[in-house]
Amino acid sequence: MLDNISGNVLVAAGFVAYLGPFTGQYRTVLYNHWVKQLKTHHVPHTSEPTLIGTLGNPVKIRSWQIAGLPNDTLSVENGVINQFSQRWTHFIDPQGQANKWIKNMEKDNGLDVFKLSDRDFLRSMENAIRFGKPCLLENVGEELDPALEPVLLKQTYKQQGNTVLKLGDTVIPYHEDFRMYITTKLPNPHYTPEIATKLTLINFTLSPSGLEDQLLGQVVAEERPDLEEAKNQLIISNAKMRQELKDIEDQILYRLSSSEGNPVDDMELIKVLEASKMKAAEIQAKVRIAEQTEKDIDLTRMEYIPVAVRTQILFFCVSDLANVDPMYQYSLEWFLNIFLSGIANSERADNLKKRIANINRYLTYNLYSNVCRSLFEKHKLMFAFLLCARIMMNENKINQSEWRYLLSGGSIQVMTENPAADWLSDRAWRDILALSNLSAFSSFAADFVEHLSEFRAIFDSLEPHREPLPGIWDQYLDQFQKLLVLRCLRGDKVTNAMQDFVAANLEPRFIEPQTANLSAVFKDSNSTTPLIFVLSPGTDPAADLYKFAEEMKFSKKLSAISLGQGQGPRAEAMMRSSIERGKWVFFQNCHLAPSWMPALERLIEHINPDKVHRDFRLWLTSLPSNKFPVSILQNGSKMTIEPPRGVKANLLKSYSSLSDDFFNSCHKVTEFKSLLLSLCLFHGNALERRKFGALGFNIPYEFTDGDLRICISQLKMFLDEYDDIPYKVLKYTAGEINYGGRVTDDWDRRCVMNILEDFYNPEVLIPEHSYSTSGIYHQIQPTYDLNGYLSYIKSLPLNDMPEIFGLHDNANITFAQNETYALLGAIIQLQPKSSSVGGQGREEVVQDVAQNILLQVPEPTNLQLVMTKYPVLYEESMNTVLVQEVIRYNRLLQVITQTLRDLLKALKGLVVMSSQLELMATSLYNNTVPKLWNAKAYPSLKPLSSWVMDLLQRLDFLQTWIQGGIPAVFWISGFFFPQAFLTGTLQNFARKSVISIDTISFDFKVMSQSVSELKQRPEEGCYIHGLFLEGARWDPTAFQLAESRPKELYTEMAVIWLLPMPNRKIQNQAFYLCPIYKTLTRAGTLSTTGHSTNYVIAVEIPSNQPQRHWIKRGVALICALDY
Repeated sequence: MLDNISGNVLVAAGFVAYLGPFTGQYRTVLYNHWVKQLKTHHVPHTSEPTLIGTLGNPVKIRSWQIAGLPNDTLSVENGVINQFSQRWTHFIDPQGQANKWIKNMEKDNGLDVFKLSDRDFLRSMENAIRFGKPCLLENVGEELDPALEPVLLKQTYKQQGNTVLKLGDTVIPYHEDFRMYITTKLPNPHYTPEIATKLTLINFTLSPSGLEDQLLGQVVAEERPDLEEAKNQLIISNAKMRQELKDIEDQILYRLSSSEGNPVDDMELIKVLEASKMKAAEIQAKVRIAEQTEKDIDLTRMEYIPVAVRTQILFFCVSDLANVDPMYQYSLEWFLNIFLSGIANSERADNLKKRIANINRYLTYNLYSNVCRSLFEKHKLMFAFLLCARIMMNENKINQSEWRYLLSGGSIQVMTENPAADWLSDRAWRDILALSNLSAFSSFAADFVEHLSEFRAIFDSLEPHREPLPGIWDQYLDQFQKLLVLRCLRGDKVTNAMQDFVAANLEPRFIEPQTANLSAVFKDSNSTTPLIFVLSPGTDPAADLYKFAEEMKFSKKLSAISLGQGQGPRAEAMMRSSIERGKWVFFQNCHLAPSWMPALERLIEHINPDKVHRDFRLWLTSLPSNKFPVSILQNGSKMTIEPPRGVKANLLKSYSSLSDDFFNSCHKVTEFKSLLLSLCLFHGNALERRKFGALGFNIPYEFTDGDLRICISQLKMFLDEYDDIPYKVLKYTAGEINYGGRVTDDWDRRCVMNILEDFYNPEVLIPEHSYSTSGIYHQIQPTYDLNGYLSYIKSLPLNDMPEIFGLHDNANITFAQNETYALLGAIIQLQPKSSSVGGQGREEVVQDVAQNILLQVPEPTNLQLVMTKYPVLYEESMNTVLVQEVIRYNRLLQVITQTLRDLLKALKGLVVMSSQLELMATSLYNNTVPKLWNAKAYPSLKPLSSWVMDLLQRLDFLQTWIQGGIPAVFWISGFFFPQAFLTGTLQNFARKSVISIDTISFDFKVMSQSVSELKQRPEEGCYIHGLFLEGARWDPTAFQLAESRPKELYTEMAVIWLLPMPNRKIQNQAFYLCPIYKTLTRAGTLSTTGHSTNYVIAVEIPSNQPQRHWIKRGVALICALDY
């Protein structure tokens, strides 16, 4: 052992000094690397020189575990690092495990516990230092109080022979028994190097194996308390016996070292040795029996492992939710309560296997329904699917490379010709080719071509997710693998298929609607637990709470305040008095008072369960905010509040707030009733259009009930005041002011005014006037009373038909597709950083992707050569446009190549893996474009593999221009900054014609020739191509806009001739003024050049329909799609 001491101690010292902040997995990587280095440099060491083996004292470790230290390797390592660290320890402790352990371990030593937010924390610290007590500074943030500096750095010095330390302005005696611990609940804090060098950071984040072990103990304690009691007694007696053995060894060593003369002649020593030997043999025999008993007990405990494994999976599913929304925070304590109630309330069984299945079934659903209460609707299916998938992954029923494909798609090297271009989109064909890269699908693309007609039937089906697959595939693929095929063919039905998948693999009740009510949340709360309403824009639960308070006979004991600037002291006083008097306190809009949130956290933490009135309740509302204190969220009872979904639900809500008296209070009661229905339909329409994404509005505006209320008041007022109905005034006040006041995009304002035109016009006064082509949404007889209107509203369909919005039926497909990709995108955020794909680790996948891109991306273009060949010419602005494009693309290429090289070096350990490179690695793994590149790139929604192909096509467009001269037809989608190209075209005309550029604008002609037929540049202006129509299609025969074909979301637009004209006047109204956007999101921001980052220009496209038809359809031209 002594021969190997140098190597063992070197590894242990390195462990204590450096590995505290890292996860167990990364510690193992570094440890293995160090051991390798020891072998390389021939440093003597044992075969496994572990930290615990070298520095760990088994007796000490047992005592820690009795005090609550989890007994997994990571936690024991943390205990040893804490024991041997030369600096004070700072535990990263999101689940509060270290906090609990320190409190138990130091309880008998008079531990002082305080927080930085305590008013007298420095005085508490001073007492601990002066009297040599241990102290725990808990719940710190990312910064520490500068006053702690001397304590952290142990800046002691001698004064009159005593060791002293200066704390603040006071010099105090420093007791050598003083110990300090610090804990934070932040799961991933970012500490500055200055803080990290003053403390020993220890990562106490709960590991799966650690949690599994604790849960096993809990479930056995509940199910077989006799076994757990016996095991705990054994642990304690084992620790005692080992301590006795150690005491005997110490006594012998002491006797030997203090014996004078020859030890053989020392009869007293020989007697002690004899007695010790007998005692040691007796204890060792007992230890052996105890260890055998412990093994027998462990064998029985192991039978309950499936419960611990399932529960561990559930816990990490729940804790990962915080990556999707900062309000989704749940404490380990809360989780364990649900776990214990699951064991207690699940169905009993004589058979252990059946009992375990019952616990798992009950527990999974109980947790799901509890969590769902605090999830937004859009995340409920995501959570159910995630639970189901993670359980199946643990059973090896889901392949990691297939899982990765479902979430982020795949990539292909070569795009072959689409075999069914008449019905299959290029996106779908590309996805099918990428799917064939997976081992289980290697022949899928070839089989797809052979069975085109059968796949067409699935594509056209109303329920493609329930159709059997052609050929061998229906039998060969499992239900999860079929999801991948559906993702290729009909992305809009993936969410439906996910519901079927969850119902089949968990239970149907996991996809049933989960609703929460106030009484259920209230029942789960107590006087020290805050009740939190997590809001979505446009919601306010105040009315519901006042109604609930009335039911509970608390309406006179409810005090409310809307938080904001300067409201803190008032809120604090209100809370203090309510705690004493047992009232309810309602703090609204916590997100508007982020600076007061730490004070609220302190107030809640200081609620004393023994002194607080049992009727006291604290109600809070907040929009999702990362400034909202995590501790309040973790310990609170949460409930999400969302506006009603659908036109019918919105109409019901609008009419439910009206009274019969108000309904009949207008002088023109008939007109008022008809126009009121129209107005409420418009309100529902404006709210629900948002779900269609950019097809509805470029920006999703948060129209509120307040907007509707003011419009209703104005409608009544104008009808009472005017003899004739002032439609113009009504449209202006509603469209331009009340609703329009929120609208910041000009194209959206055009849309709002055109929609309003359908609801505020004389025709709506005609009974049975139809608001939609099918006549489902129509005007009713104004003789009806309020209940009559409510009955009509209840008869409307639950799911909105696109026709009420003036949208094409394809809009539902767009909506469903957006929903699918948003759900998959949310799951991507929950992915662990250490998964493997098809035998490859995450790092290998990232490395492959990075090297692949590096090989494809060319070197930057030689700018000097381009400037020589295309110099600045007065009569040819296109030369300047080309040079500017080359500069922009070169800048992007430099960033791509440099960051890829840096990442590859970081993966090899040659340079530091910065947080930016870490994020970039995650993006490459998830097939998304890294933020580092996006910051220097053009707007794009494409996944990484398609983005790289698109970039290469853009560079090819530039190279063709550089080598072959100015093109006859410009690929407008290939420009980094198309506005400069358009300005250059106008500039050429202005300089040639010698007129002011301000007087020139474009005339637009759609060409009948294709790109290949147009060999020459036009005399004036330019030809552009590469645009896609969304919401309509171009009919080359009728030479006008036409309705989209079913399931055809985007179609290619013909070549357009942009012809500059001075003082142009619009002669013909038979066109649609169609905006061009760079990407499908349409919304952009104003850039430094004064242009939108997304909008390019509006073009006139011939049409035989009125403009408003296409405006409501949301028709636009798009430069680049999202695949």
